[in-house]
Amino acid sequence: MNILQNIHAFDVQTFYWCMARKHRAKLTQIGRAISFSADGPMYALVAALVWLAGFETLVCVLAFGFLIERAVYFVLKRGFKRHRPADALDDFSSFIIPSDQFSFPSGHTSGAFFIAFCLSEWFPSLNMMLYFWAANVGLSRIFLGVHFPTDTVIGALLGSTCAAVAIGVLV
Repeated sequence: MNILQNIHAFDVQTFYWCMARKHRAKLTQIGRAISFSADGPMYALVAALVWLAGFETLVCVLAFGFLIERAVYFVLKRGFKRHRPADALDDFSSFIIPSDQFSFPSGHTSGAFFIAFCLSEWFPSLNMMLYFWAANVGLSRIFLGVHFPTDTVIGALLGSTCAAVAIGVLV
């Protein structure tokens, strides 16, 4: 249990550092836009565009991998039941209303890294742009005050791992 307390203490310290940054309003605006780009409907749009472009195998990987990712995500979310920063920290309010009650892991970050990994396999020239976007999705979730840093780190690992498994099984 002591290791979890140490992780939480590190998270809180890092989180407050992020919240103390100058230009808070501008970061919040940018963070909302980046976070919105990782909402679920955007992934359906990506899958539809990929399918229309004739990449049926990639669409199968996206569908299969996303099912795995969401299943593991929900098990972790309900298993850990980690409170979001606004619920865990005194005198703090997040800058957006979170989509669910618990913080760990970050589903937006997991989904973003899942998509970045999958699309990078088919379109390697987009690798840098996709991972830059995915990393910024994770950062935006912290700067918007709905996740601690380790929530996004584990989200990135979850999404990447599920993408690797889906590609390994179907390709």
